[in-house]
Amino acid sequence: MKKQYRWRVAEQPNELQVMQLAKEINVPETIARILFHRGITTYQLAKEFFRPQLSDLHDPFLMQGMEQAVVRILRAIENQERLLIFGDYDVDGTASAAMLHLYFKKLGLESIIHIPDRVKEGYGISTLGIDEGKQFGATLLISIDCGITAIDQVEYARSLGIDVIICDHHEPGESLPNALAVLDPLISTNKYPFKNLCGCGVGFKLIQAIERRRDGENMAEKFIDFVTLATTADIVPLIGENRILTKIGLQQINTNPRPGIRALIETSGSQLGKISTGQIVFVLAPRINAVGRMGDATRAVTLLTNENISEAIELAQVLETENRNRRKIDEDTFLKAQELVERYLEVEPDPAIVLHNEEWHPGVIGIVASRLVEKYYRPTVMMTTVDGVAKGSARSIVGFDIHQALKRVEDKLLQFGGHKYAAGLSVALDRVDEFREAFNLVVNELLTDNIRTPEIKIDTEITLGDLNPRFLKILKEFAPYGPSNMRPIFLARNVETIGVPKIVGKDHLRFRVKQNQYTLDAIGFGLGALLEDVRDGGKALDLVFSVDEHEIPISSAGTTESFPQLKIKDIRKHIPDSPIEPVNAIE
Repeated sequence: MKKQYRWRVAEQPNELQVMQLAKEINVPETIARILFHRGITTYQLAKEFFRPQLSDLHDPFLMQGMEQAVVRILRAIENQERLLIFGDYDVDGTASAAMLHLYFKKLGLESIIHIPDRVKEGYGISTLGIDEGKQFGATLLISIDCGITAIDQVEYARSLGIDVIICDHHEPGESLPNALAVLDPLISTNKYPFKNLCGCGVGFKLIQAIERRRDGENMAEKFIDFVTLATTADIVPLIGENRILTKIGLQQINTNPRPGIRALIETSGSQLGKISTGQIVFVLAPRINAVGRMGDATRAVTLLTNENISEAIELAQVLETENRNRRKIDEDTFLKAQELVERYLEVEPDPAIVLHNEEWHPGVIGIVASRLVEKYYRPTVMMTTVDGVAKGSARSIVGFDIHQALKRVEDKLLQFGGHKYAAGLSVALDRVDEFREAFNLVVNELLTDNIRTPEIKIDTEITLGDLNPRFLKILKEFAPYGPSNMRPIFLARNVETIGVPKIVGKDHLRFRVKQNQYTLDAIGFGLGALLEDVRDGGKALDLVFSVDEHEIPISSAGTTESFPQLKIKDIRKHIPDSPIEPVNAIE
């Protein structure tokens, strides 16, 4: 089945300004145009983008609550107090907890880590974890990647004589917990210049601040690899401080990874030296997440904090096994969900997908919801039964605020929370059908025709001749890629296909293209349905694509050589002078 896309090309900046920037930083005008789309319009901004330095980071004491947090922690160090570190069961939460544990260990402080059980405790600070900390003798609780809405739990900790410092990056509620210090860039009164840190990023700023007071700020650099894992896996905007930390952290991971991360790279079949944000998102992060989805997420923390490579390899094998189990359950659940959707949509083509099955594993329904969104392009809610209640995950499509839609039907829900594109929810079992009907009505009302059709945002139009070695070398420097700094997307018009296109692998379309005297390989992952569109040799097509590298073996010894390859997003028959809808590229 062919998926129909709406093509939108970025509004082109003033050409005189483009030419001036291109001249100042010595890049082709097409590169300068892409930089403008990312808000990089001056020499200084371009320098920070291409050559980020730790000195470009903001002063951590600009963050509200930082002074109080540092004073309290320095007192804990002086008095050799014990700490309770409260994390979350995803990559951000486990990497953050591991980072703080190792840091405080270097300062001579004992700490205990509590990662809540996804099913028994749910997300956030729990009384169970606080009791565990009290038994350990903790007098200070530091939450990381959670806690911003834990009003009752903070009061409970205080009643036991435990001070609380919260490090979070989620949206606060109407009231803040009565903690000793609350570090969260999203608090309305917080004047910290960068609002998009992940939980681990906030924890890193705390370490920076402590080290600044201890005159040992360089020690903070040793923990950038944790921030890179968390920032990339948490899908936060990869701009500003996030880009600085991620780019420098990737260098550390690729050249001198700590034992836990090295073991994860080796057991996953990844190649040291070639770890990118894509490798983290699609290979490393799922293995860390798997242990939290399938059982005890503390196992991920144990791996990340391990300092013996042999032990770390054994621990990483556990994550590998759990990930294989997760993938099998994931696939079984997806096939069952797909079967229900196909049957359901034939009867009643609702604008959203709402499914409930009491046997589905709670650890995979969020993943499956995302896969259904990708396949059917509809807001999707997947629910299972936990303790007599339908609990689940909601995932959205580009431009549709699923959190707002859930708020419109909150009278049908027991509870919900999240953000624009992802949320969690609970529904009474006898009200699932009622919720489904109400949710579909709201989605139908809010979902405009433009949002219903998936779109591809194009950075700029080029010719294949523009893709010369110098251009490709500069293009590589746009990495690391992630939200708000995605791999540039190009449009090439009136391109010929040459040779015989093939379907390779799992429905991937491979073919060659030619424009004037330039020929390149092209591949469209999952685009087998477009085979007929490219089958006739010489047919004139318009292509939307990114540029990737394809490694080809050139010797029996395993030596490879890299060649540029077009990664096709969509294909249309060429129609001369056909217009494409404009879009603000940084909207």
